[in-house]
Amino acid sequence: MTVVMAQRSNHYDVAFEEFLRWKQVPYIAVDEQRRSLLQEASLKSMDFIVSSSRGVNLLVDVKGRRFPSGSETSPHKWENWATADDIESLLQWQGVFGEGFRAILVFAYYLVDEQFLSDFDSLFEFRDSLYSFYGVWVDEYQEGMTTRSRSWDTVSLPSANFRELRLPLERFL
Repeated sequence: MTVVMAQRSNHYDVAFEEFLRWKQVPYIAVDEQRRSLLQEASLKSMDFIVSSSRGVNLLVDVKGRRFPSGSETSPHKWENWATADDIESLLQWQGVFGEGFRAILVFAYYLVDEQFLSDFDSLFEFRDSLYSFYGVWVDEYQEGMTTRSRSWDTVSLPSANFRELRLPLERFL
């Protein structure tokens, strides 16, 4: 059963939600309009709570990224940055939900140059665009993350770590 609780305007989130429907995976879309308060702390909401047949339910934050990003002369592949707040909040939610739930970052790559088709394990077509979804457990991400920008409070994984930890989303469902 699918319960929709939020209106989505971000095409990455909309594509991810449609992917879940296509795979017939039960989920709840979380209303991100307001931050939640937990013991006087303000927590960023996750995007989705997803039921998985693999034994652990997923607390999902979708991170949309163009692939490649950057310029034609200097393309960047596999961007995987997040905010430190994303990581901290997801780990706190994982503690709140407890056993049977695990926080995951889902990187939704929007393929903007078809010459890179072979870089992906699987592709999902949505609204005449191609996407691919990869997951990384947040606790594992946190172990290897480095500061990307202090002024923007962003973190990322070095490329080698990301390649080691990322898995096609189907492996989590």
